[in-house]
Amino acid sequence: MPDAPRKKRNDPLAGALWMLVSCALIAAVATLGRYVTTEGVPPMQVVFLRLFFALVTMAPLLLWRGTDLVRTDQIGTYGIRVAIGLCAMSTWFIALSMVPVGDVTAISFLSPLFATVFAVFLLGEVVRIRRWMATLVGFGGALIILRPGLSEITLGVWITIFSAVMMGLSTMFIKRLTDGDDPDKVVFISTALMTPIMLFPALYVWQWPDPGLWPYLALFGPLATIGHVTLARAFAAAEASLVMGFDFARLPFAVLYGYLLFGEIIDLWTWIGAGIIFVASLYIARREAYLRRRSREPVGKSPPADSL
Repeated sequence: MPDAPRKKRNDPLAGALWMLVSCALIAAVATLGRYVTTEGVPPMQVVFLRLFFALVTMAPLLLWRGTDLVRTDQIGTYGIRVAIGLCAMSTWFIALSMVPVGDVTAISFLSPLFATVFAVFLLGEVVRIRRWMATLVGFGGALIILRPGLSEITLGVWITIFSAVMMGLSTMFIKRLTDGDDPDKVVFISTALMTPIMLFPALYVWQWPDPGLWPYLALFGPLATIGHVTLARAFAAAEASLVMGFDFARLPFAVLYGYLLFGEIIDLWTWIGAGIIFVASLYIARREAYLRRRSREPVGKSPPADSL
């Protein structure tokens, strides 16, 4: 007999605290990536080691849940998600080897906007004028960060933008996978598939890291895994639209870590542009949540206001 559906908690404070912890950990993963790549570890090797140590960290989950953790009816979708996810992760670490961690984090806020565009053109979702306007405003924030014609857009910045595109595309398939599988299963299967695939490009560029770097490389596993766990707890504790309101905390954490470790700072325009992108993404998330709630209301009530 299937388990009864669990009642959704409504604890905004817990959701906010879990999200802040997740932001701190995810920013730490980015900072570690910048550190080890600037210390000479090739980005492809870093991607493999990040996946390997994450898989090792999640191994107890397999012992606890058994074969149920790897059973799925969505293997084809996993294949697509893995291919896109590897592209996104690889370009992200390449970008971190070339661009300050705060700038990479700021530009990564574009990924939900790209996800909205992909949802329209690849999934045929209907997006009304309000969300289109929010998307355009968000891309305007990107122009403030990049300031084309006023500052040089380096190769590292272009790679960061491409990584954000791939992250947005990956988000679509993650959402589809979580419709049928729980988040822990999605992460475990994805990581288990990515790790052996990433071994081949890693071996091609393999360089044995300095012994002093191994503790930092090993930290990828627990930081990334606990970052995922706390993110899942945040979404379990409160509405997604509320939780996403704290995602901007990744930027100050990333800037703080970057300053303490590398003496990096980001300029005022990057803060402003990132803020605009984030507010636009937050509006889209809250609008989608509102429309989902309205779609579940009994027939006969007034239609959603987003019908322009």
